Amino acid sequence: AVAAESSTGTWTTVWTDGLTSLDRYKGRCYNIEPVLGEENQYIAYVAYPLDLFEEGSVTNMFTSIVGNVFGFKALRALRLEDLRIPPAYIKTFQGPPHGIQVERDKLNKYGRPLLGCTI
Repeated sequence: AVAAESSTGTWTTVWTDGLTSLDRYKGRCYNIEPVLGEENQYIAYVAYPLDLFEEGSVTNMFTSIVGNVFGFKALRALRLEDLRIPPAYIKTFQGPPHGIQVERDKLNKYGRPLLGCTI
């Protein structure tokens, strides 16, 4: 349900049903593991096709992955534990318009990744 809700799934009939039913856009849950020592808690591994995301848009990617799904009422709790992005997709991101060093200096943050977007 998380894979569908965070990619193409919807509870409402919409004009884009012809698009959202295409397999090439669907997120896929490829593994589920129980959390050791925790009852009714699981780790779900979900993969998304790159065709689902707009090239160069961090906001689009995060909106798809962590946007609407966190309000999914069928779940009592949900947390993003890890995110792995293929290098080919990362290369489509242009970075900040004034350069990374300007942003690091403004924020006084060095030696680690920076991510900023509005979801």
